[in-house]
Amino acid sequence: MMIVTGGAGFIGSCLVAALKARGEAVAVVDRLRDQGKWRNLAKHPPDLLIDPDALDTFLANSTDIRAVFHMGAISSTTARDGDLVWRTNVDLSETLLDWCTARDVPFFYASSAATYGAADRPEQFSDSPASLATLKPLNLYGWSKHVFDQHLTARLKTGGMMPRQWAGLKFFNVYGPNEYHKGSMISVVKVKYDEVKRGEPARLFRSDRPDLADGAQARDFIWVGDLVDIMLWLFDHPKVSGLFNCGTGTARSYVDLANAVCDAAGMSRRIEFIDMPDALQGQYQSYTCADMTRLREAGYDRPFTSLEEGVTRYVREYLATSDPYL
Repeated sequence: MMIVTGGAGFIGSCLVAALKARGEAVAVVDRLRDQGKWRNLAKHPPDLLIDPDALDTFLANSTDIRAVFHMGAISSTTARDGDLVWRTNVDLSETLLDWCTARDVPFFYASSAATYGAADRPEQFSDSPASLATLKPLNLYGWSKHVFDQHLTARLKTGGMMPRQWAGLKFFNVYGPNEYHKGSMISVVKVKYDEVKRGEPARLFRSDRPDLADGAQARDFIWVGDLVDIMLWLFDHPKVSGLFNCGTGTARSYVDLANAVCDAAGMSRRIEFIDMPDALQGQYQSYTCADMTRLREAGYDRPFTSLEEGVTRYVREYLATSDPYL
């Protein structure tokens, strides 16, 4: 059986769908609550649904776990409860790493491009463990992910015990189906699609930097299916371990994204610039671009989905249909 924490969430449920398509038994650790998250699992229900509070008991009695995919986290970039974020994003990760180490079970976990903070040049997005000390996350979420990355690499450096395979995955800007419960953290693709379908212009934040034009802010946008492919590839290659960026290696502007959404929706290209909310001032990454060298050198050679191809697929195969779930 596979364990997927956060398996009813966006990336987690897409991973569950792929594992179930392979014929794997899957235990999802999550809470469905009242946000419609059950729909993320409706087409590929897990074999077990475990409340996070019952995880310790489940692990204590489990002997047939093939891998742990730890996708669960507090992922809001505006989170403020430091103690809760630490317990969820650091302590739980440590617990799962220790459990996998003791039983020699492969451990894959979600880190984040938010760990790169104010980095704004390609060379600053290296996923080399040696570069961790130079990173300065801009928010609590990014810092908590950075802390666990540091804890894990410190264990390696001092010769501490590890599972036979492990991988930390620094997710960049992910978009795709099953994200509809995420509220303010939903992808820009979905937000822009909703705007243009209402007949409104696609609204983008004005730049908060004098050296950067409005809409020229750029991110490494990655189709969720590419992330799932990376995770399954890693599981299929048990000799590969490490901390890896998970982006496309290409930064695209928000103007590019807005235009791609308009084109996919069959609407004229219209963009309106608005002021950035106070909550994002000083915490906004104006540029991200994954250095994919280490994953490529590890043997992953599949092409990544282009922004235009991914947005078109998302809009036409999901958002514009009566059933947008994977």
